[in-house]
Amino acid sequence: MSAPDPKDDELAGTEAPFVSHLIELRDRLIRALIAIGIAFAVLALWPGPSALYDLLAAPLVAHLPKGATLIATNVISPILVPLKITLMAALMLALPIVLYQVWAFVAPGLYSHEKKLVLPLVISSTILFIVGVAFCYFIVIPGMSKFIQAFAPSAITAAPDIEEYFGFVLTLFLVFGVAFEVPVAVVVLARIGIVTIAQLRKARGYFIVGAFIVAAVVTPPDVISQLALAIPMILLYEAGIIAAQLFIRHTKAPEEAADGSQKPG
Repeated sequence: MSAPDPKDDELAGTEAPFVSHLIELRDRLIRALIAIGIAFAVLALWPGPSALYDLLAAPLVAHLPKGATLIATNVISPILVPLKITLMAALMLALPIVLYQVWAFVAPGLYSHEKKLVLPLVISSTILFIVGVAFCYFIVIPGMSKFIQAFAPSAITAAPDIEEYFGFVLTLFLVFGVAFEVPVAVVVLARIGIVTIAQLRKARGYFIVGAFIVAAVVTPPDVISQLALAIPMILLYEAGIIAAQLFIRHTKAPEEAADGSQKPG
């Protein structure tokens, strides 16, 4: 008779917890999808997909030549694009609930001092993402549209396709939304000990160069868009260093705080 495999003992009793985690994950995903669905239904009723499309197109239309409009080269684009825009707006509207579901899923496995860190990060992530999208909508897209039209030959009449414009704007929204998460990334990296505050300060020059490289790669080839992404990233990096100091100070484990209090100042 063969001896029992040690690996079997290691995995014994893990089936139920794993299944319960999957069930919990499923429930959280369903709640997040329900929140997005409710937001979509509300936005579809008011202000409606057409109004949301007009709102999204406004920064570009304002700088098109007189009489020019966006066009649809696909048969179903006039219906499909407004619905996609409504879904994008619904996701942004439901973002706090979606991030809360993520937090609620990971919270049971965290220590009490770690939970103090997670909820402020969820809230700040939501706010920073929305601020990044708003900055792109109100500052970057109008400035970029004006810059492009100023250099366009007079023989060309601009009439962008609505589907291409939506894809272009969605990409910019994601780029600026994620870029504005720099302080959150800095805080997390510093709090979990991957980098120290001193290392973050020493890396300031490298980050500045990297910010301009990223801006040159992910934004359109105009100076306004590149500066509009690189400069906020640099300022947010500095804000992240300050926030990391505050978070580390207020989210120490009890034993860390005790050790710190015993050290001479």
